[in-house]
Amino acid sequence: QVRLVESGGALVQAGGSLRLSCVASGSNISINLMGWYRQAPGKERELVAHIMNNGDLRYGQPVKGRFTISRDNAKNTVYLQMYSLKPEDTGVYYCNANVRISTASPYFFPYWGQGTQVTCSS
Repeated sequence: QVRLVESGGALVQAGGSLRLSCVASGSNISINLMGWYRQAPGKERELVAHIMNNGDLRYGQPVKGRFTISRDNAKNTVYLQMYSLKPEDTGVYYCNANVRISTASPYFFPYWGQGTQVTCSS
């Protein structure tokens, strides 16, 4: 069974910083992509950032230049360092990973964490 567990969400004032972490666990898993999505009340879930196991990155336009994604492949962990937070960054942040659960299969499937709340007050 694959589990993704996020941590680090909090209430922060505008202009502040936060660091989110997500650890993936499971037997014999391989992960190619890890990333973060967020969902604000009344809005659709949107990409924040993702990172491939070769280091390729992608950021959502609203966070470019303010957020940094990184990962530790040995620990199956992805981080999201957030700077210059704005009230519009408020939402539930979900960890996402594409996971292969068996070396006998070539296929990767998406898994999600339960989410961690980030609230930025003005």
